[in-house]
Amino acid sequence: MTTKEKIISKAIDLYNEQGFANITSRDIAKELKISHGNLEYHYQNKETLLAAIYMCMKDEVSSYFAEIDQSQDPFVQFDTYLRRLEPFQTKYLFFNLDVLEISRKYPAIKEKLDATILLRKEQMTHFFNLFDESGYLQPEPSKEYYTRLQHKIRVLITFWVSQEAVLQNFHPGQHISMTISIWDLLLPHLTEKGKRQYKNVSQALTPVLK
Repeated sequence: MTTKEKIISKAIDLYNEQGFANITSRDIAKELKISHGNLEYHYQNKETLLAAIYMCMKDEVSSYFAEIDQSQDPFVQFDTYLRRLEPFQTKYLFFNLDVLEISRKYPAIKEKLDATILLRKEQMTHFFNLFDESGYLQPEPSKEYYTRLQHKIRVLITFWVSQEAVLQNFHPGQHISMTISIWDLLLPHLTEKGKRQYKNVSQALTPVLK
């Protein structure tokens, strides 16, 4: 592992443990047992380090799409993607918890984030187009309804770990995963064909269609 990679890895660990705002570059250097000057040689300031971490995040999620087997059923593709996202959310916990403050404080990173949001929007639309082409979705109940549903799903993905931190006792004794929650949003809008296919790919999920 290179020094840059060690810095990124340790920064993520510390940001997750103590919060992004509470960790300085000196804290990271101390934990790595390197000089502050050595760290600044690789990452001039906190913003450049955060930008490097964000590029790792972006590349990692993009790889999920690249690795999806396009020959598989759309529901299999979508479920695979969602399940890959869950550990990702935990891996970069700090960013998901502090995304609003990060966007406000670092305009250059907000610009990158805005571009990524547009890309994720296109990718979500791609999934919905596949669902529709496969006959899995009921006719749209109102104009642009499914566009709004896609937006709700993306909001849920973005703020999933935040709501888990705030609503810890929402459902005592039962962990509700992000994947299950997203399928819950989709289920009422599936055709009979869509419901049958959902059953085929959801054996490990908690909700069971009757």
